[in-house]
Amino acid sequence: MAKILVTGAAGFIGFFVSQRLLDRGDIVLGLDNLNPYYDVQLKRDRLAQLQTHPNFQFYPLDLADRSAIAALFAEQVPDRVVHLAAQAGVRYSLENPHAYVDSNLVGFVNILEGCRQQQVAHLVYASSSSVYGANRVIPFAEQHNVDHPVSLYAATKKANELMAHTYSHLYQIPTTGLRFFTVYGPWGRPDMAYFKFTQAILAGQPIAVFNYGKMRRDFTYIDDIVEGVIRVLEQAPMPDLAYPVDQADPSRSHAPYRIYNIGNHQPVELLEFIQVLETLLGKSAEKQLLPMQPGDVLETYADITDLKQAVGFEPKTPITTGLEKFVTWYRSYYQ
Repeated sequence: MAKILVTGAAGFIGFFVSQRLLDRGDIVLGLDNLNPYYDVQLKRDRLAQLQTHPNFQFYPLDLADRSAIAALFAEQVPDRVVHLAAQAGVRYSLENPHAYVDSNLVGFVNILEGCRQQQVAHLVYASSSSVYGANRVIPFAEQHNVDHPVSLYAATKKANELMAHTYSHLYQIPTTGLRFFTVYGPWGRPDMAYFKFTQAILAGQPIAVFNYGKMRRDFTYIDDIVEGVIRVLEQAPMPDLAYPVDQADPSRSHAPYRIYNIGNHQPVELLEFIQVLETLLGKSAEKQLLPMQPGDVLETYADITDLKQAVGFEPKTPITTGLEKFVTWYRSYYQ
């Protein structure tokens, strides 16, 4: 039985990761500030399910509260940390930049410091496919340059990777960053396109289809993501004293540090995605074809070779199956 701190435990991915850890017998310290970026009731309903488990302890804390985070680490001394809490969303970062600095930068330093002070055995944290930014080499591989983010959200996630490496180098803290690719499924985030599309189609309202539908996304089902996170958590990176500095690979280093893509490796055309939803919902969508949004990217496509080799990661859920499970949950939850 391990004691594992999961930040963002009332969030979409954090909820499912926490459930999986509890199911296998771990103690989960769930941290979340329940911020109103999207429907707080949805977060509370996820949290209520976790709180039925005797091994779950909830801490309603803000990542940016340095003394509170330090006190939590000192009091509970977690064995490992899964850091999923962050201010999410690309478009929101155009309007509320300071929220991203507070949560994703200040908050991440506080988590790193907690790991340093209590000698945490492994920190697994959420990065994002958005770090690839202006990169046009497809599929996205961890060895590609990610120095040209196109949103502040992406920039904060790139910064997290750099900050983690610093702590891995200076203090030998094993850190693993996971670049998530468009995670979807039941209990998902209402700010995501598939959720908004479902809501609008059922209500008979038009849906906004950006770049006139000429976009592709590597949609990854939540169960596949959770399986990957759990496998990575069990395999802390080791220092690599033979790391070839003359052949720099940004996804690894001489320090106990790794970066992995975690995606489906099967991008789907946006219009095809909408067509699957229409079929499942039994209703046609009224599409508003609009130009590209600031901060958005044309395509995401994960090269998952490294993660497959490291932990045997193999996504199994096709888009039709995943969306069917989401639609079933959506109809039940919203009646």
